[in-house]
Amino acid sequence: MELQVVVAPIVSSYNDKIRPLLDAVDKLRYLKVMEEGIQLPTIVVVGDQSSGKSSVLESLAGISLPRGQGICTRVPLIMRLQNHSVSKTELSLEFNGKTLKTDETRIAEDIVAATDEIAGNGKGISHTPLTLLVKKQGVPDLTMVDLPGITRVPVKGQPEDIYEQISNIIFQYIQPKESIILNVLSATVDFSTCESIRMSQRVDRTGERTLAVVTKADKAPEGLLEKVTADDVNIGLGYVCVRNRVGDETYEEARVEEVNLFESHPLLSKIDKSIVGIPVLGQKLVQIQAMSISKSLPDIVKMINVKLSNSVSELNKMPQNLSSIAEAMTAFMRIIGLVKESLRKVLIRGAYDEYPDEENMHCAARLAEMLNQYSDELQSSRTKFHDAGDFLLEEIRILEETKSIGLPNFLSRAALLVMLERHVKTISGAPIAFVRKVWTYIGDVVIRVLMFHSENYPQLQSSMRRAANGLILKVMENSVVQVIEMMEMEKMTDYTCNPNYMSCWNKLMCQLDMFMEVVRDDSKGNNVKLEAFGEVEIGQLRKHESVVREAFDLKMRMIAYWKIVLRRLVDGLALHLLFSLNKLVNRDIEMEIVSEMMGPTGGGIEQMLEESPSVAEKRKRLNKSIKLLKDSELVVTKIMDRIHLLDD
Repeated sequence: MELQVVVAPIVSSYNDKIRPLLDAVDKLRYLKVMEEGIQLPTIVVVGDQSSGKSSVLESLAGISLPRGQGICTRVPLIMRLQNHSVSKTELSLEFNGKTLKTDETRIAEDIVAATDEIAGNGKGISHTPLTLLVKKQGVPDLTMVDLPGITRVPVKGQPEDIYEQISNIIFQYIQPKESIILNVLSATVDFSTCESIRMSQRVDRTGERTLAVVTKADKAPEGLLEKVTADDVNIGLGYVCVRNRVGDETYEEARVEEVNLFESHPLLSKIDKSIVGIPVLGQKLVQIQAMSISKSLPDIVKMINVKLSNSVSELNKMPQNLSSIAEAMTAFMRIIGLVKESLRKVLIRGAYDEYPDEENMHCAARLAEMLNQYSDELQSSRTKFHDAGDFLLEEIRILEETKSIGLPNFLSRAALLVMLERHVKTISGAPIAFVRKVWTYIGDVVIRVLMFHSENYPQLQSSMRRAANGLILKVMENSVVQVIEMMEMEKMTDYTCNPNYMSCWNKLMCQLDMFMEVVRDDSKGNNVKLEAFGEVEIGQLRKHESVVREAFDLKMRMIAYWKIVLRRLVDGLALHLLFSLNKLVNRDIEMEIVSEMMGPTGGGIEQMLEESPSVAEKRKRLNKSIKLLKDSELVVTKIMDRIHLLDD
């Protein structure tokens, strides 16, 4: 008696609930929401070349796809299968912004033509997708992305880096955690050697989102049961073994042959019926897809809302299109006001809330560091007074060269001034270098703030940068003049009312009698220990005994006074810089920018009426993004409402 096999259509009881979910995701894909960085749940079909990938898709869709040597799939092919209520099959292709109706007799030819239009007539590949919509009675409600088969060796006409190009496309689609990987494996090969397995394991090591379909089961039945049972390659969603259509078989005949194969073959019949056959594969994919969409939908909704909110906020921050000089002037003065307030914060008040992570913009701290470094550098000059090797010899030489006719035992003021001038000259470069360093840094800060607040009006930025650079140069040169005057004043006269001078001098002079006693008495040796100097050599001083007392006094006066000079050079510069900063922020920067803008090379306020290409492009991009996200929001809102109604 002949075995009667009844083959049910590849449909699922899930379809009534799944179709709306799938339609929503397909609408989001059609809207290109993925361009906004929002990943959609997708079944991605991968496989080594000649693994039977196209045959599996043909079996699921019930239509013929292009066949031939080499790579048949040269672009990502998005296959949207929809179970049709009527017997007439409807097929269409969507690519390059257009829709092409086709039929079952021309579909393979039209796919090739569309692929050539997208990827060229050669054998190269492209990232641009082609969508195939299949409305046919009995097909499962599925959307899958078929990717080029993996090949390592380029054939004639293919690029040398064809493997790298294909790998890039595959990883682009299988990397997102929302993707379900349908790995097509041939039963004739060792699964662990398949390149598609290696690729999927790189992004899904545990296999929790990988399903394997094993083709050509009839070609290599030996050991297949063990291969799918042992699962040495971590296929977390399991295996489905299938027999694809052979030769001129119809799809109905192929299904009958498939059932016969897994029912009657001595080896293949031992494989559990829950993991064999194209209908089982269709049902598994529908269930997996439904679970993936249900799991991902709340995150998609959240991501769409976040992206929409950010885009709207960014658009609102952009400048309005200016249509009059009055509007332009208002916008210009607003920029100046924002610049001045930011500069007050970072340069004067020491606040840095606008630049929390940019340490270079924490200006009060950076200026304090520079001032401390400058002070330390000046203080290091005091060590010149402490050279124990030629103690007092310089003072003695100066006293000899400044002596004059007059009363004895009077300290020569001229000698003190000569010493003072010499020491001021040794440090004269440090204050100038300091102010240049400070104003260079401040200039960078001013430019940074200016560019930030005028970023929406790039046509203004060259004038603003020019004005800021000119102003900083003027202020810097003024500071240099101030420093030079301060140094000249210190060289010309000796004066202080600071009581620390006398207390320091008196403390140092308390050592004079002890010092002179050692100088006069050869038996006391050639070294003496002094406070602030340590041990000093005095043997060479005995031949100058008549002026040693005066030289000692001169040195101690100079040491006590030099502390005052150095402190004055630090404090005076600090006050000057703070005063200059206040002037720059509160008055000079605004005057300089306005003057530059209205000058012959400034371009005037009128230039603000012409929106720059970069700003216009940004506005266009944001408006496009907002429209796309709003449309997407509407799609997901409707489907979420439907889900809630079904749940109720």
